[in-house]
Amino acid sequence: MATLAGRMVRWGLHDVLRRHASQLPGRVALAIDPEFIASRRGAIRQGSIVVCGTNGKTTTTNLIAAALKAQGQRVLCNYDGANMEAGVASALLGKGPADWAVLESDELSTIHVIPRLQPTYLVLLNLFRDQLDRAGEIDHVQDVIVQALAASGNTTLVFCGEDPLCMGVAARAQASGTKVVAFGVGEDLGLAPERVPEARFCMACGEEVRYAYHTYAQLGGFACPACGFATPLLDFCATDVHVDHDGVSLGFVCGAQSVVRLRSGLGGAYMVYNLLAAASAATLAGVRADCLTAAVDSYAPSNGRLQHFVVRGREVVLNLAKNPTGLNQNLLLCASDARQKALLVVINDDYNDGRDISWIWDVDFERLAGDDAVALVMAGGHRANDLQVRLKYAGVSAPLVEDVVHALEAVARVSADCPLYVLTNYSALWPAKAELERMVRQDG
Repeated sequence: MATLAGRMVRWGLHDVLRRHASQLPGRVALAIDPEFIASRRGAIRQGSIVVCGTNGKTTTTNLIAAALKAQGQRVLCNYDGANMEAGVASALLGKGPADWAVLESDELSTIHVIPRLQPTYLVLLNLFRDQLDRAGEIDHVQDVIVQALAASGNTTLVFCGEDPLCMGVAARAQASGTKVVAFGVGEDLGLAPERVPEARFCMACGEEVRYAYHTYAQLGGFACPACGFATPLLDFCATDVHVDHDGVSLGFVCGAQSVVRLRSGLGGAYMVYNLLAAASAATLAGVRADCLTAAVDSYAPSNGRLQHFVVRGREVVLNLAKNPTGLNQNLLLCASDARQKALLVVINDDYNDGRDISWIWDVDFERLAGDDAVALVMAGGHRANDLQVRLKYAGVSAPLVEDVVHALEAVARVSADCPLYVLTNYSALWPAKAELERMVRQDG
C-alpha cells in the first residue's frame, strides 16, 4: 500500500503537474509504513551506497550512480539531492528490482536511513560547521553518524582520511567493529593556505594538530604530536593532481593496481575529493576502470551545482554555497578565473537553509576587496541586507538586487561580456536555476 500510494503521488506530481516529486511521494509512503525504507531492501539485488557529509554529496552520489549505470547496472538514486528520510524513500519507489541503490543522506538523517537500509557502504566526505541552529556543533553530527553505523553491522565506512573530523568518526566506528576504508589526496597540492577554523585540536587527546600539508579548510596530511592520531594509511589516493579554473585531473591509485586517469571540467580542490570518493566507492562496488572514466568524462551537472548557462551571450555559473567552507571554496574558484567577472551572492534563511546566518562572518569576503578582476559584487536573498553589511565590513560595496534577472541587467551596465558567478544557499538555488533556464529558452 505504501509503495502504491507513493508511486501514485509521484505520477501525479511528475507526469501530470510537471512538478518535482523528490519529497512528497516518500512522505506519503512513510506515513503509511514508517519502516518503508527497510521494506524496500529486498528490491535491491546487489547492494546500496549511502553518501553523507557537509559538502559535495549530490555530485559524488551522481558520479557513483553514473559509473554503475555505465556498467549496465540498474540504479535507484535521489539525483536531485533530496536527502532527508522522505527524499530517500522517494528514490526507493522506483519500479521493479534494482541492482544498486545510491542515495545521498543528510548527516542527521543517517540515524533514520542507515539502520533501516543496512547499506553496503557509507561514504563520508567531510564535516564542516553547517546550519548550526538545526544540526548543532560537529560533535553532535559525529555522534549521530557513529550511532547509525553501530546499528548497521555489515556496513563498511568509506571516509576521507585527510579530514580529522571524519577520522574521528572512523576511529570510533572501527573500535565498535565497523570496517573502515580511507581515501585522500596523499600529496601536497601547493594551494594557497586558508584560514582553518575547524579541527585545530586532536579528536583523541586535545593537543594541537600539526599538518605536513593543507589541501583546503582542515583537510590535509595531519598528525597529533602527543598521541599519534593522524591521517591513516590511505586505501585509495591520488597522484599527479592538477587543479585550476578549467577543472581538475588526477591519477586514481587503488592499491597495487594501475593508475586510472580522471578528468573533470569542474574546478576546485573539493572536486578532487569528490572524484576520489566516487571512484573509491565505485571501485569497491565492482565498477571497471573504463566505466568509471566514461562516467566522469560525461558528467555534466544539471542540478544547479556548478552548472553553466549562456544567457544573452553572457556566461553564468551557478553553484550552491551554504556554509563558510563551501563559500570560501567558491570564492577561490572565482579568483582562479583570470577574466574580469561579476559575483552575485544570495542568502536566504528558510528552514532548509537554517535561520541563523551568522556563519557569513566566517567567510573570507576580504579577498574580494581590492581585486581588480572583480567588476561588481551584488547581494540578494531574504537576508540581503545582512549580507550587504558583512560585505561592507570586508571593504566591498555591494548593491542589492532582487533576482538573477536584475543582476544580469546590473552587470550589463558594467561590462559587455564578463561572466557572472551566482552563489546561493539551498532555498535560493532552484529559483535561480529556473530563472536562468527560462532565459536560456527565451534566447533560443
